[in-house]
Amino acid sequence: MVALQEVPELGPIARYEQEVVDRITDFNDPRQEWRRLFSELLGTFFLVLVAAGGGMMGHAFPGVISRTAAVVAPALMVMAIILFMGKVSGAHLNPAVSIAFALRQDFPWWRVPGYIVMQLAGATLAALFLRSVINVSAMYGSNYPAHGYSNMAAFWMELILTMGLVSVILGTASGAQNIGIIGAFGVGGYIALAGLWGSPISGASMNPARTFGPDLVSRTFTGYWVYIAGPVAGAALAVVIAFVLRGRGGGKAGSGAAQGDIFTEVYKEGQS
Repeated sequence: MVALQEVPELGPIARYEQEVVDRITDFNDPRQEWRRLFSELLGTFFLVLVAAGGGMMGHAFPGVISRTAAVVAPALMVMAIILFMGKVSGAHLNPAVSIAFALRQDFPWWRVPGYIVMQLAGATLAALFLRSVINVSAMYGSNYPAHGYSNMAAFWMELILTMGLVSVILGTASGAQNIGIIGAFGVGGYIALAGLWGSPISGASMNPARTFGPDLVSRTFTGYWVYIAGPVAGAALAVVIAFVLRGRGGGKAGSGAAQGDIFTEVYKEGQS
């Protein structure tokens, strides 16, 4: 008969370390979700700080900020955010992206409402900060259909631009084309390119939260439906395109990119 070996009792520090490890390995632990949510709040704050700040600063100091600078700056900020904290939450920064990842089965639906709330809150805080510091209305940092163009024209522009953006995001996150953190350059590059040619008609928002913050602070929701319906419809079409190109989602690579490295939930091994 073999004697059972006694397992030494862990000390208080070792027990604490083990508890931390256990929480990190269990994605269902709600005590860790706040890290993702804070990441989305902070990331969207920085994005809108630059995106809305360009228009508001340009109104305060005419001629200082060109349209090129105003559309390239948010692209560079998105790139930086993905690089420095994309591994925490996936760096969605955009309700349309969160919805697209969920439709693709790379992101659990139960996390979507929290992400969207944090994105809207981050955008609103950025608009409040800009208004208090620059001392001009936040409406100058928002997006509106161009003079002489209908809401429908702006809607179609937002739809097609967002379809391209989300296609790039889903594509660089897939198993076939997964390029890890370097995907930040593809996403940032697309945002800059879309803004350079598409911003005159709709502002190239591609993000309901980016437009929501300045609109709420300025209480000017002129044509806001365009900036919800256009990006969401474009994101949904991008999910269809991803299915046509790569099949179903829900695999390890796409789920890791969508959710970050904390409690990554994989739906189906071997999928894109």
